[in-house]
Amino acid sequence: MDINGIARLAGVSRATVSRYLNDGYVSEEKRRLIKQVIDETGYVPSQQAKTLRTGKTNLVGVVIPKINSQSVSRMVAGLTSVLNESKYQMLLANTDNNTGLEVEYLKLFAERNRVDGIVLIATVITPAHRKVLGETRVPVVVLGQELSGCTSVFNDDYHALLDVTNIVLEHGTHPAFIGVLEDDVSAGQMRHRGFLDACRDHGIEVPERAQCVSDFTVDAGYLAAERLLEAYPEADAMVCASDNIAFGAMTCLREYGRRIPQDVQVTGVGDTDLARVITPTLTTVHHHYKTAGMEAAKVLVGAMGERDDVDREVRMSYGVLRRNSTL
Repeated sequence: MDINGIARLAGVSRATVSRYLNDGYVSEEKRRLIKQVIDETGYVPSQQAKTLRTGKTNLVGVVIPKINSQSVSRMVAGLTSVLNESKYQMLLANTDNNTGLEVEYLKLFAERNRVDGIVLIATVITPAHRKVLGETRVPVVVLGQELSGCTSVFNDDYHALLDVTNIVLEHGTHPAFIGVLEDDVSAGQMRHRGFLDACRDHGIEVPERAQCVSDFTVDAGYLAAERLLEAYPEADAMVCASDNIAFGAMTCLREYGRRIPQDVQVTGVGDTDLARVITPTLTTVHHHYKTAGMEAAKVLVGAMGERDDVDREVRMSYGVLRRNSTL
């Protein structure tokens, strides 16, 4: 059964059936006849034929750095809610933080009009990323990093860390920092800079031995805290670039006989579920990850509908949640 057969059985023209299938104007009587034939025959329009006719796939490619991340899952949930409502289907590509694979997926999605738009949930932006993004002809939104020359939705990590560091400095005088690689501009550079600037505002110069780099895992946070305790035993606060790092640091501190927050205050970033139930509960930054995903999807849907072809930069707000891991 094809569109010609539907038209013949319904007693209408092929053009009328086409308008019906594409939500165009069709009289109520003809609409009823067409629907009746479609229901009786079980006809399903060919997506390939629709793509050839309209030039649209109604598909959006989403490239993510890892699938087992609460922040990523919250962003994807926001994307999904808007894209579903807008009748777009999502193709998800998980790269396990492989930047080369990210570039390959971007190329795959962009070539031969496979998708109508792309969302890149970004961590590290390489020259290869910039090259393929600059050559891509479908609309692209970068989520999680500020990227000039490209529409991007990102968190205000600098001011978030400035604010959370100010909390520990109300009572702390020897703060330490556990960050991540600064190739990740948002989570690495901006969070580190916010910490250092808050300390300088309080007249504190943080020595290099009080700063170290970790992965985003609990185990890495534990090992980083252990290194800090050996290199900087006078630390009375550990400001961490993520909640998972903070959880590892808290475990290490307890095993080394340090009380939290009386001896060492600890903060994180992310407001993960565990932050609310761990003892003591964790002072952290709440980034609006789901809302950021929704905002990115709305911008992309507008661009795919050719309502807005101007690059935009959307900086999200945040909240600092003061809990029991700080004084």
